[in-house]
Amino acid sequence: MTVQLPFEQDHPLEVAPLLRQLQQDGVVHRVRTAVGDQAWLVTGYEEARRLLADERLGRSHPDPAKAARLGASVLFGGPMGNYDTEQADNARLRSLLQPHFSPRRMRALRPRVDELTAGLLNDLAEHGPPADLHQALALPLPIQVICELLGVPYADREQFRAWSEAVGDVRDRARSEQGLGELFGYGQQLVARKREQPGDDFISRLCAEGLGDDEIAMLSMGLLFAGHETTVAAIGMGALCLLANPGQQQALIDDLGQITSAVEEILRAPGRGGGGIPRYARTDLQIGEVTVRAGELVLLDNRAANHDPAVFPGPDRFDITRQGPAHLAFGHGAHYCLGAPLARIELQAVFSQLLARFPKMRLAVPVGQLRVRSGTLTGGLTKLPVEW
Repeated sequence: MTVQLPFEQDHPLEVAPLLRQLQQDGVVHRVRTAVGDQAWLVTGYEEARRLLADERLGRSHPDPAKAARLGASVLFGGPMGNYDTEQADNARLRSLLQPHFSPRRMRALRPRVDELTAGLLNDLAEHGPPADLHQALALPLPIQVICELLGVPYADREQFRAWSEAVGDVRDRARSEQGLGELFGYGQQLVARKREQPGDDFISRLCAEGLGDDEIAMLSMGLLFAGHETTVAAIGMGALCLLANPGQQQALIDDLGQITSAVEEILRAPGRGGGGIPRYARTDLQIGEVTVRAGELVLLDNRAANHDPAVFPGPDRFDITRQGPAHLAFGHGAHYCLGAPLARIELQAVFSQLLARFPKMRLAVPVGQLRVRSGTLTGGLTKLPVEW
C-alpha cells in the first residue's frame, strides 16, 4: 500500500505513529506526496546519510515539467537547477558563499547575537507574564540577525516575512510563485541601493566581487528566506523541548556548560518527519531492497533519520547529554547547510540567556493545545504561551 503524505500527528514533539511503523518495516518506502505524486521515502539514518552524499542523486531533473513534486513551493517543492551542470554549479556557489559563512566569520557575530538576544529578553521581562515566546523571541531574533548580516532593513520585516511565507506555501503554487517574484524584485531594489551606497554587509560584498545584479538578488533573497524561517522554527521547537521536559530544563540551568550538546539535541529531537530533503535519481540505483529508477523522486527524511532507534537509543527521549553520531538536521555532504554555524550561535545565545534570565519559565497551556504551522516548508509553532 502506498502511504499518503503528510503524516497525521497530534502531538508537536512526537513522531507520527505511521512513520514509526514504517521505520520498523524497513528503510525505504513507497509514498504519495501531498500533491499526489509517487516518491520513495528513506527513513533510516545510515541510508539517508549515505544518500545525501551520493552523486547519483541530485536536485535537478532532465525533464522538470514531468518530475514528481514534494509540494507546490517553487523553491523546494520540485526540481531545481540545470541538470547538465548541477554539480559544477553547486561547487561554484559553495566556493562563492563559503567565505561569507565561515565559522570564523560567524564567531565574530556572536557578541552581536548575544546583544540582540539580551535586548529581546529585556523586553520580555518588562512586558511580564504571560507571553508568547514565539512572537517575543523566536520570530524577531533570526530576522534581526539575518537582516544585519545581509544588509536588509529590519523595518521591512513585515513585508518580506509575508513574501517568505508565501514562497514556502506547499499547497498553493500560484501564491508561492508570486511570493518569490515579489521577494526577487525586492532583492533587485536592495542590490541597486547597495551599488550606490555600499555597506559592511553580505549584499555589498557580493556587489564588490563582480556578480550580476540578478544573481546577487536571488542568492541574497534565498538566504533571507532560509536564514530566518528555519531558525524561527528551531528556537520555538527547542524551547518547547525544554519546557516540556522540566528535568532536562533544570539540568541545563544547573550547568550551562552543557549548552553545546543541548543545542545539538534541540536540533535532533523534533520528530515531525514525512518529507525531508528531495532528490532525483540521476541513474538507476539500489536503496535497501528497492530499485529506484532514473528520474524518480527520493525523499531523504532527515527528521525521521534523527529518530532511527538503531542509531539513537530511545530516540523519542529528549536528552541534553546525548552522545553518538551527528544528527542530519543540516543535511550532509555537498549540500550541507552553509548557515549551520550561524544557526548554532543563535540557538546557543537564546537558550543560555533564556534559562539564566527566566529559570522558572513554564508552559502556560498543555502541550496538546499547541499547534504546528501546516502547509509550509519549515513548520514550527504558531504560538508558544509561557509564564514564569
